[in-house]
Amino acid sequence: MTAADPARGTILRLDAPAKINLYLHVVGKRSDGLHLLDSLVAFAGVGDKLEVREADELTLTVSGRFADALAAPEAGENLVLRAARLLAAEAGVAAAAAIRLDKALPVAAGLGGGSSDAAAALRALADLWRLRPGNDDLVRLGLRLGADVPACLAARAAFVGGIGEDLDPAPRLPPAHLVLLNHGAPLATARVFRALERRWSRPARFAEAPADAAALAEVLAARGNDLETPARRLAPAVGEAHAALAAEPGCLLARMSGSGATCFGIFAAAAEAKTAAQRLARRQPASWVAAAPLLNRFA
Repeated sequence: MTAADPARGTILRLDAPAKINLYLHVVGKRSDGLHLLDSLVAFAGVGDKLEVREADELTLTVSGRFADALAAPEAGENLVLRAARLLAAEAGVAAAAAIRLDKALPVAAGLGGGSSDAAAALRALADLWRLRPGNDDLVRLGLRLGADVPACLAARAAFVGGIGEDLDPAPRLPPAHLVLLNHGAPLATARVFRALERRWSRPARFAEAPADAAALAEVLAARGNDLETPARRLAPAVGEAHAALAAEPGCLLARMSGSGATCFGIFAAAAEAKTAAQRLARRQPASWVAAAPLLNRFA
């Protein structure tokens, strides 16, 4: 986070990195209909950017490649504004800030973009408004905004349980690089869960830290993403993206993230990931492609 130009008031800037579900098992369902998860979540070195500054009222300006998707009626109220109003109401302060969001991640893509934006907004606005919420308070507020927000508040590798609120430390992950591919077919999370067959998986956490990217891929290959099969039925582009990544030289594992429709490939070397991303972008210029490191953030 950075502050700049005090003469114009405080300005805070935060990154909102893409969330990656390295594996995702659905292990049950609560009486209220919400699904219980076991997932290993990590973050990639690519994402949205948020800027907040002092102002007399609450405003949000969105720019970037995917800004128009957030303006569509079906997108609903932006999670950043909801986070701002929720935090202000809980703290008993005026919801006043000028917020700018650079939307670089595709929407409804299984990357937790909106949740990561909301998490960044909660942290930035807490600082801007000189609040001192405890981490548990932020997690509680975050869960009211979405199941992915608590993990995005931590923004580090973690095992996620419950409906997203239970976070446990993950073993240290090795240096690795990702290629993210989205063919532009948005998938609503609720729709994917509704299409899920009622076959619950077992939790699949592991304790030993993988030695390198190949060992990480081997560990993950014994696990899966239970939402990928229903997502492929709803959006065949998911299967196409998975196959395109798996065919790239150096790809150790290809998988869908979250509820889709973004798939990722794991590579050992940055050069391999960069070359693969460039080749995929040339072949599929209408798709969103990004190469990024797996962020090494741990408790």
